[in-house]
Amino acid sequence: MNGLSKGIRKVEIALRWDPSPPGEPPTDLDLVAAPYLASDPHGDPAYVVHFDSRSPDGTITLNRDSTDGKGFGYDEVLTVELDRLAERYGRVVVGVVIQQHPTPRTFSGVADPGLRIREGYDVLAEDDFGGVQGATAATVAEFVREGTGPWEFRPGVQGFDGDPADFARTMGATRRS
Repeated sequence: MNGLSKGIRKVEIALRWDPSPPGEPPTDLDLVAAPYLASDPHGDPAYVVHFDSRSPDGTITLNRDSTDGKGFGYDEVLTVELDRLAERYGRVVVGVVIQQHPTPRTFSGVADPGLRIREGYDVLAEDDFGGVQGATAATVAEFVREGTGPWEFRPGVQGFDGDPADFARTMGATRRS
């Protein structure tokens, strides 16, 4: 980035999927986001934002939450205002979790999932979770900054197989290249 760049300022992460077929239990995917302290960017998250929550300072909000994928367009939408995050945060990781109740599922069992990450009208990334079919959760975005510098977007979908509570705690571990 050159000296005139302001970096990534405000992003929208949107998730969609089709409802389960008639007679099957609903499919519930959730967006989660966690900021990490600049002093410990791969340690424990400062907090985790998920359904029914938002960040203490209002910089990370879940604008739309679906428990079944019914609806038009994107079913879950999360907004992250990176330009408003306190300087003590140097990293934000965003993930997607498939709720495992009442039926265990992986991405291969989710009908037509889709992800879009954008800043304003600029699409930064899109994905269909095809690379993580056997996973129960996945990290989908990482935003980092050095000191008080501009925020940078690091794309990449990485799968996780395990309990959703474990994912929220470990999703900030060092990402594979």
